[in-house]
Amino acid sequence: MNLGGAGAGENLEPVSAEDQRKQQRILPLVFLMFLTWGFCTVLVDTLIPKLKAVFSLSYVEVMLTQFCFFLAYFVVSLPAGWLLGRLGYLRSIMVGLLIMAVGCMLFTPAAAMGIYPAFLAALFILASGITIIQVAANPLAAILGDPARSHSRLTLAQGFNSVGTMLAPLFGSALILASGLVIPDLSKMDAETLSAFRIHEASVFQLPFTLITGVLVALALLCWFLRRAPVPVAAPAVGGSYGRVLKHPRLSLGAISIFLYVGAEVAIGSAMINFMMLESNIDAHKAGNMVAIYWGLAMVGRFIGAQLLRHMHAASLLCACAAAAALMASGSTLLGGTQAIAMILGIGLFNSVMFPNIFSLAIENLGKDAASGSGVLCLAIVGGAVVPMIFGYVADQAGLIYAYYVPAACYAWIAAYGFMVRKGL
Repeated sequence: MNLGGAGAGENLEPVSAEDQRKQQRILPLVFLMFLTWGFCTVLVDTLIPKLKAVFSLSYVEVMLTQFCFFLAYFVVSLPAGWLLGRLGYLRSIMVGLLIMAVGCMLFTPAAAMGIYPAFLAALFILASGITIIQVAANPLAAILGDPARSHSRLTLAQGFNSVGTMLAPLFGSALILASGLVIPDLSKMDAETLSAFRIHEASVFQLPFTLITGVLVALALLCWFLRRAPVPVAAPAVGGSYGRVLKHPRLSLGAISIFLYVGAEVAIGSAMINFMMLESNIDAHKAGNMVAIYWGLAMVGRFIGAQLLRHMHAASLLCACAAAAALMASGSTLLGGTQAIAMILGIGLFNSVMFPNIFSLAIENLGKDAASGSGVLCLAIVGGAVVPMIFGYVADQAGLIYAYYVPAACYAWIAAYGFMVRKGL
């Protein structure tokens, strides 16, 4: 999912054709930002099974990783908008990259200490940097170059984001899950032995996050060298109050839909490796590689969805995709085994069009309140922190396979929202 950064790209001063050509030279950097945050966001999914094993966590406890990660969206998104107004696009992106680098660097001391809360703090800081980058990069991709081609640039940027989400599971499987999952026998270990075991097993996080830190610092330096590029300065967006926009049923129900969609997507991705290991005989490494199929289907779905939207109403497509995802999530609990795995992986195809369609339908016809409405929808991304906790609770109490009724219920709501919008909500 992408934080919209709505309104930041509006009311821009006109630029010359020469400046437009210079601005287009920055586009590869902006596309790399989309790839980077997609990669880092999905990489969390490969951390979860390892952390669960190392620290002997329940599903609720391990879902605190996503709670801390997506809580950052709720906490940082509004301050990030203020930062963007003060520093501009490229400097804000540079700050976001450096904050991400700090978060990645903290994985080294967290692993050396073998303390779970230290990993949670590192994830919150990493996600804070991602939030800042999203707030700046989304409007920047739209305004660089010819205004008539802004939608095509955003589509291409989303393609880079999808590439990042596909690469992350392969990277995480190779460097984090390849050593396997070793669950300690707590009854046979004293405190000192257990601490040494956790430090040893957690050391696997150090290399991948050190490599990512180096890449992030290099990208930040590139932003510094390009900081004087002729990038347009956005005027502050003028919008209505949040209280007023929430009186619009389509917007308020759309915010709930965003909340539930992000929560369902994150819950499914977080538990996918453990689910595949439980329902088949594959190890964590192979299961992690298979997660790339899920995100690959999401990338394919974006292109298919773009073509379908030429012939279908967005609300109809949303309703159909959400209904299909609900059926597949609930069907997986009934079938089990490889059929259940296939259904869960297939949900990626239907997830692909939901977020942008909910977002656009919710703010449609808000007029001058569009910026405030978009802000409300961005805050609703905090569903990625809440719904996985509910998912984890059900998994602990009833079993992991039954927890998939939670995202199924989320998708059912979204399907109902699409149906209501199509009928004139």
